[in-house]
Amino acid sequence: MPRQTKLKSFRFFMFLIFTAMLAINDTQANKLPESHLVIHLDQGDKKINRNIYGHFAEHLGHCIYEGIWVGEDSPIPNTRGIRNDVVKALKRIKVPVLRWPGGCFADTYHWKDGIGPREDRPSIVNIFWGGVTENNHFGTHEFLDLCEQVGCEAFISVNVGSGSVREAAEWVEYVNFSGKSPMTDLRKKNGRDKPWKVKFWGLGNETMACGGHMFPDYYSHIYRQFNTYMRDYPDSEIYRIAAGAYEDVEFKWMETCMKMIGEHMNGIGLHQYTWNDGKRAIDFDENEWYRLIRNALSIEGYIQGNITIMDKYDPDKNIGLLIDEWGVWHGVESGTNERFLHQQNTLRDAMIAAVHFHIFHEFSDRIHMANIAQTVNVLQAMILTKDEKMILTPTYHVFDMYKDHQDATLLSFSLKTNEIEVAENKDREYEEDEEDLMKPFKKDRIPQLSATCTKDTNGNITISICNLDLEDSVKLTCEFRGGNIKNASAKILTSNDMRAHNTFKKPKNIKPVIFKDYKIKNKSLTMTLPSKSIVTYKIQ
Repeated sequence: MPRQTKLKSFRFFMFLIFTAMLAINDTQANKLPESHLVIHLDQGDKKINRNIYGHFAEHLGHCIYEGIWVGEDSPIPNTRGIRNDVVKALKRIKVPVLRWPGGCFADTYHWKDGIGPREDRPSIVNIFWGGVTENNHFGTHEFLDLCEQVGCEAFISVNVGSGSVREAAEWVEYVNFSGKSPMTDLRKKNGRDKPWKVKFWGLGNETMACGGHMFPDYYSHIYRQFNTYMRDYPDSEIYRIAAGAYEDVEFKWMETCMKMIGEHMNGIGLHQYTWNDGKRAIDFDENEWYRLIRNALSIEGYIQGNITIMDKYDPDKNIGLLIDEWGVWHGVESGTNERFLHQQNTLRDAMIAAVHFHIFHEFSDRIHMANIAQTVNVLQAMILTKDEKMILTPTYHVFDMYKDHQDATLLSFSLKTNEIEVAENKDREYEEDEEDLMKPFKKDRIPQLSATCTKDTNGNITISICNLDLEDSVKLTCEFRGGNIKNASAKILTSNDMRAHNTFKKPKNIKPVIFKDYKIKNKSLTMTLPSKSIVTYKIQ
């Protein structure tokens, strides 16, 4: 063979090798992280109480006034003073229960000031939230009208901090008794003939803090006294809820209450917020994305610790745990009243709401209710309002995507996924007497994926999955055992911008859309989950 021909052959051979190496490198570079989900369609015994998807509305900032209540004379469309657009939005996500009037506000609230002709109601100074004067136009009748319009149950927090036993007893009688009595006569005089028969009653709120700064044994004695006179009436048995701990990781409060009043309560509350060190909701970098999600996930250890104590005194799990305040607590938005707790809501907040639900589902044999703080205009709100305008937040969309989990059965499943390392916050400086209460439960890694799987009474499967990774898409294979699947549909909540949020100028900047990047074959479902995404599948 001529030398020139040999040289050409050698060059061509080297070209082939070089091309092959590029192809191999390209394949390796584009290879997605893989995860595996196994779902047992015929296994599962925990029913998810719909009240896990509950809400909380306190007299705080513009949650009640302007957010829910505008008055009957307002140009904003309303029904008996309650905003129609807010009611419509809450009905869509099937709000099961709403907690009111607080919060810290509950322990300064005297319910008789909020009934009768509105022009005759005395004003009140909201000492906890800005020192503003309220006219008491939104009271018991208005709140229970709101619940009836939304189609949800009511959860009333009784004033134990500054109220009286008689005041609490008469409130229950006013709301629940159908017979002849001074309180039923007063209710009828104020325009309501039939009782509302409210089931859920909380005896105090954060009584170790703003609700009276009590010690657990003292509160237990107070609880027994109030509980004695808050009676069940015919066809109106109440569910009694003790005020539980507020981020008390030593668990002393739960231990004392379970020991002293466990036999006298139906449930006990627990409050846990995901704190953001005063930073605004939209001000964060990649590391802070992961750190806040890591902090949110730490609630699992806190719940487990409290449940361990409850199991000791109540092994049959008759007493419910209620996470009746939870959510992300950011710094307030610029230009707003610091005590009104008005904050924005981004894709990161939606992700945090979703992983909370995944955790609540896992403990659904003990958790009877959870109430996100708060419904409108405050903290991790579903809805933001400004005059006649209203926008839905990314967190609202999670509640919408997850609503089919209500009253469904949690399926047995296992998820194998990669982990993401979370960098510590080097800039975080603690005062000498300050303590990171959740530090014992925090880990240095979070899972790449988080998931939950349920089946309703009609056999329909709902699978919700979060890809917590900011950069990588994930290839997920979902294997079904113990049954067959026919078809699936899916929605996704995601954005190229990790700080994506809705504004009054761009109210639909981020919302769920149809997701199609999946395939069904035999007994498996394969999909590619984009980075920072939440996907919910409906499967038959």
